[in-house]
Amino acid sequence: MSQKVLVVDDEQSIVTLLKYILEQAGYIVDVAYDGEEALEKVNTTNPELVVLDVMLPKKDGIEVCKTIRSDKNLVPILMLTAKDDEFDRVLGLELGADDYMTKPFSPREVVARVKAILRRSAMINEAKTVENDESDIIIGSIRIRPEYFEVYRDDVLLELTLKSLSYYCI
Repeated sequence: MSQKVLVVDDEQSIVTLLKYILEQAGYIVDVAYDGEEALEKVNTTNPELVVLDVMLPKKDGIEVCKTIRSDKNLVPILMLTAKDDEFDRVLGLELGADDYMTKPFSPREVVARVKAILRRSAMINEAKTVENDESDIIIGSIRIRPEYFEVYRDDVLLELTLKSLSYYCI
């Protein structure tokens, strides 16, 4: 099953380029041209990733990002915008964006970042709690046994300090 990406930008040429390169990479691409349309599509189409411009009509990308996160929606967000100063980058990330790129951009880099974000998202989604009396948490090849303060990688017990263990067994 192909993953769905929502591209949100008010510039037709940017939307056309992003749609083309992402479809060539195997993604199903939907588009929105303003912030209100973006929020509607996030809620109705459930994309696996949103590529979001900051400067949008009706509702800007920062407000869109804040609204998505306030709705407890964990869809990954890649901000792709002309706003390139440090303040804007940090603000976007602090408000819930998972990554931030500036225009002009490399099409190959956009695809690489989309793949990386979706790969991380898939790993998190695959994390599952095993239904047994230990309540083990398994993420890829890592198994965490919080009740016993043990962490295994490939079924090998890792020798960790108490401080390191606390990161895994919160």
